[in-house]
Amino acid sequence: MNGTIDLVIDTSALLAVLLDEPERPALVQATVGAALVAPASLPWEIGNTLSALTRRGRLTGKRAREVWSVYEKVAIRLLEVSIPRSLQIAEELRIYAYDAYVLEVARAQSAPLVTLDKGLIAAALRMGVQTLEIRS
Repeated sequence: MNGTIDLVIDTSALLAVLLDEPERPALVQATVGAALVAPASLPWEIGNTLSALTRRGRLTGKRAREVWSVYEKVAIRLLEVSIPRSLQIAEELRIYAYDAYVLEVARAQSAPLVTLDKGLIAAALRMGVQTLEIRS
């Protein structure tokens, strides 16, 4: 064991860093020295969000590709999740499957969750998953 702790990071937190949002410094500080983990769906979620931001005119296609290039350099261990267990979580907490995947990783790894999504924080608390509070 190398002494680092695992932190589960979700799309909202990662995109805040990649897009240089106001929460970026606090997120970077909170994750320094930690091993980041996420569900295997993370790359698709990042790609989907970048596509949506481009479609809405908030990012150019060139900028979206630049952000993706930076994302690819971030060390994140992607983990498979139990879809049946995630569907159960989604049903019980009345959340989307993508959010349930993140919670399932945090539960399975006994690791705190780093997110800016208030709804996901509330769901994590209902499930007994620890979250890291991020203040900008």
